[in-house]
Amino acid sequence: MTLAVKFLGRVDYEPTYAAMQAFTAARTGSTPDALWVCEHAPVYTQGLAGKKEHIFNPGDIPVVATNRGGQVTYHGPGQVVAYPLLDLKRAGYFVKEYVYRIEEAVIRTLLHFGVTGHRVAGAPGIY
Repeated sequence: MTLAVKFLGRVDYEPTYAAMQAFTAARTGSTPDALWVCEHAPVYTQGLAGKKEHIFNPGDIPVVATNRGGQVTYHGPGQVVAYPLLDLKRAGYFVKEYVYRIEEAVIRTLLHFGVTGHRVAGAPGIY
């Protein structure tokens, strides 16, 4: 499997989100999977489960609605974000299995550094 890693530096969220959508829309069966690594200027992303009342006082920080799962996530300088742009069908994974595998990798990585991470039923992610 070929994975094209792209280091974007500090980029605004909205154009990066649009570029990921364009990448996915243009993907063919031979498009290599990609991993985009970056950090963002301060932004709140509001997923499909997010509600306006979940953001108490955003101040000057923009709130961007997305078509992704989850509620509200803050991104900002110093926080490294890695966006895997994968063809899960080609890899033979369903979304839930893929998320489980990422969570397991995070748990094992944290353990390597002496940090305990765990799953919470009904709340994807590691806590």
